[in-house]
Amino acid sequence: MTDPATTDPATTEPAARAGDRIQAARISSVTLPLATPISDAKVLTGRQSPMTEVAMLFVEISTADGREGLGFSYSKRAGGPGQFEHAKQIAPVLLGADPSDIAKIWDKLVWAGASVGRSGLSVQAIAAFDVALWDLKAKRADLPLAKLLGAHRDSVRCYNTSGGFLHTPIEQVVANAAESVRAGIGGIKIKVGHPDSATDLARVGAVRERIGDRVALMVDANQQWDRPTARRMCRTLERFELVWIEEPLDAYDAEGHAMLAATFDTSIATGEMLTSVAEHAELIRHRAADILQPDAPRIGGITPFLKVMTLADHHNLQLAPHFAMEIHLHLAAAYPREPWVEHFDWLEPLFNERMEISGGRMHLSARPGLGVTLSEQARAWTVASHEVRG
Repeated sequence: MTDPATTDPATTEPAARAGDRIQAARISSVTLPLATPISDAKVLTGRQSPMTEVAMLFVEISTADGREGLGFSYSKRAGGPGQFEHAKQIAPVLLGADPSDIAKIWDKLVWAGASVGRSGLSVQAIAAFDVALWDLKAKRADLPLAKLLGAHRDSVRCYNTSGGFLHTPIEQVVANAAESVRAGIGGIKIKVGHPDSATDLARVGAVRERIGDRVALMVDANQQWDRPTARRMCRTLERFELVWIEEPLDAYDAEGHAMLAATFDTSIATGEMLTSVAEHAELIRHRAADILQPDAPRIGGITPFLKVMTLADHHNLQLAPHFAMEIHLHLAAAYPREPWVEHFDWLEPLFNERMEISGGRMHLSARPGLGVTLSEQARAWTVASHEVRG
């Protein structure tokens, strides 16, 4: 029998944990087609073309002891192939690593590609690995990710965005809003930013009249307005009792957003386009948002998202993560202050599971990890794949 007092940890720990190592990572580029080309204010002003697809980056990590973790990132319009190529190049860093050392692995991945920066496309590629590692860690604990992080609640207020884009006729926007409310969704967000502001006001008014005063209503200008227009529109929109006005200005105009946040009763929400913790810290330093909207895939995954959460809570901010509800439900459930999560049905064909929604809230399932698995349709939409194995 081995005497614990004389056992050398340096020799026994590797043997005890020999199977606890990353053995392989499979990287997949998946093109998700959208049923209808999507337009927001950036399309109407000619800065972008209608969106017809979403480029998804999936990472499946497996360990020597047979455990698996699934993570993903995404890109709308350009960038998907670049994320995939960057992920291929940095993936060997994972091999042989202890999957529990997520922060250490994140640092190694970011420094493997540091010459192209620590924000933007490079960290969006890292996000898929990071999310997969957190999914794996929660599965090993046999817990939903939110419970592993330390949940404050088992459900989160949710609002719908996908029925209110600018390409959709107002009659259909109103019908979509009413249907979402009937389906148990707690809030409706519609896009604004038409060249003629009267069109925006008519659409907001029509939706508010249909859903009533007791259903949460938000609007999203997608960075459309300049400062004078934003001041005028924020003032005019006050009468609709909105929960927030989203991205009224360029995403990097922290001073302009701060001016609006200090001037108007309606909350200002922004942050979804930022791609690092540092950029969110700058937004917070300027007091540029009442409601912060970080996006885990855009800022490098769950590891940096948790840092943003801590900053936001320290500064008494509300949280409403952008897109990717399959990830953000868990993160929002772990935020101390009552948050919102965004309901998009776009990604549903990629997974076998569905989010449970009722009573205006999205509910955590008892499934461990993220609680989702890739569908056969996701496999069929795969346009490229790469595997590294140790």
